[in-house]
Amino acid sequence: MHPLRHPRNAAFVGIIFVVIAVIYWAVPYFGGPNWQDDYAGVTMLGVLGIAMAIMAYVLIAGSPSD
Repeated sequence: MHPLRHPRNAAFVGIIFVVIAVIYWAVPYFGGPNWQDDYAGVTMLGVLGIAMAIMAYVLIAGSPSD
């Protein structure tokens, strides 16, 4: 049995990390002047989300569907 019905649903794996990156950016941005923005962390979480979505797609699309 295939782990996902459609391999394109693997994008949801990456969307989780992108949502975390938005939250990671928004909390210091709206938190006030004493909060420090960490743009490197936001960038890395965003890129990690893209990489995870691509890797999940590759692994699921290449798995046997029996």
